[in-house]
Order: sequence, then C-alpha cells, then structure tokens
Amino acid sequence: MSVVLIFLAAIAAIMIWWLAGQRLTSKPWLETGSVQLPDHHGTERPPVPAVKIGLFVFLGVVGALFSLAVSAYFMRAASADWWGMPVPRLLWVNTVALALSSAALQWAKGEARHGRMEALRPALVTGLALAVFFLVGQIQAWRELTAAGYVLADNPANSFFYMLTGLHGLHILGGLAVLAHTTVKAFSADVAPERLRLSVDLSAIYSHFMLAVWLLLFALFAGWANDFVDLCRTLIS
Repeated sequence: MSVVLIFLAAIAAIMIWWLAGQRLTSKPWLETGSVQLPDHHGTERPPVPAVKIGLFVFLGVVGALFSLAVSAYFMRAASADWWGMPVPRLLWVNTVALALSSAALQWAKGEARHGRMEALRPALVTGLALAVFFLVGQIQAWRELTAAGYVLADNPANSFFYMLTGLHGLHILGGLAVLAHTTVKAFSADVAPERLRLSVDLSAIYSHFMLAVWLLLFALFAGWANDFVDLCRTLIS
C-alpha cells in the first residue's frame, strides 16, 4: 500500500506543478471576454488545449493502474512459491532505445516550436523507429525467456513479468499510433509547423511518461527497487 501512496503522490505533484505552470489556477470568471493574461515576460499565453488536460488526466489513471500492479507484485513476492527469474540482457538495449526515443521526441518538440520542418521530420522518424525497436526487442526478450523455460504459468514471478511488460507494451503501441499519424502528417507538402506543434508536444509528454514507467518496472525486475521500498516503508512507519 505504501508503494501505491508514494507513486500516486508523485503523479499528483507532477500534475499540480504542470497545471500551475499552465495558469489553470487563475480565475477565468474575472477575465473580460477572451482577453488572455500576460505572463511575467509581458506576452500573452494561449489557453491550455483541452486535449492536453485530458492527456494528463489519462496519465494519472495509467499511473494509478501501474502503481496498483507494482504493489501487487511486492505483496505476491512475499509468498513461498515465488522465485525470481533472470533479466535478459536485451532489456538493457531496449531501455536505451526507449530513452533515445524519448530524447528524439523532445528534440522534435523543440523543432516544432521553432517551425523548423527540415529538422522536425528526422526527429519524428527517429523517435518512431526507436519506439518500434523497443517493442520488437520486448517481444524478442519474451521469446528468449520462454525458450529458456520461463513460461507464463510456471511461476508467479513469470506471470507478473509478462503481465507488466505486456501492459506497458500495449500503452507504447497506443502512443505509436498517434506518433505515426503525426509523422505522416509532417511529410505532407502543405502542412504548417504550427499545426503539428500540439500533437508533437503530446507525443513527447506521453513518451516521457512511458519511459518513467518502464524505468520503474526495469528496476523492479532487476531487484533494485526492493531496498527503496524497504526505505519508504521504514520512513512511513
């Protein structure tokens, strides 16, 4: 339960920080018409798109889902019929690929903001290709484990590994659908950079969140999270 509370507190802190930065805590009923309040540099800030707010709400739900699954992992790991499984070395390569994909989308976000289509297109293609590489690598890691005898129903640890990595992979796949659509639009002859700015921004945010979730899962499978959880339990108690 402590893992759930800590994870949800972190998600809530990030969302509150972001909402404060977007000035959603301002009082719109005190504003006149469609006049926008200037920021500290004296320039007007555009309203926050509803789709971005929806994305953060969705990520909060996804974060709660993964935190509950991780909490169940730790509770189940205390059982006598639990024994660990090896972490394929391929997961290290996959982790690097996902991190580079997230970095490429951050690069794309900056290029879209400045309207540089010549640099935006390769940034999007790089982010998309590396994310696809991550998914293919995850499937290959599954194949290596099953070939070594670590099948789904053989051990609760195996079941949790396949369940958590599969759930994460499905969320990556969903983000890839949006990213692929954005990448195709970027290669259209008549598209303007400002029309892609929001979708690139959303893809970057989603990618960063999925990377953070994967780093948590990777630390869990590698056994690094045990000491951190013990420390958190000690602090809470």
